[in-house]
Amino acid sequence: MTDRPAERAPLVVYTTPWCGPCARLKSRLTDRGIPFTEVDVEQDHEAADWVARANNGNQTVPTVRLPDGSTLTNPSADAVETALQRLAP
Repeated sequence: MTDRPAERAPLVVYTTPWCGPCARLKSRLTDRGIPFTEVDVEQDHEAADWVARANNGNQTVPTVRLPDGSTLTNPSADAVETALQRLAP
């Protein structure tokens, strides 16, 4: 997978259309005004491979890639917000 999604927004959320926790996380991030790029791993096979590598071989969603390249697996919106604050200059 290329870094194109990360260039559009500093936060990338890897999802599937049927994932309840994905929908909940995206809704809560939107409610908090946290911009993100969504990548559907069912449509982007390179992204699916990346998610599996980030999760010890499991295609676990939601997986979030932070601006520094680190990841969070199935995080709460609070965890994402805390991580972003930690990375802020």
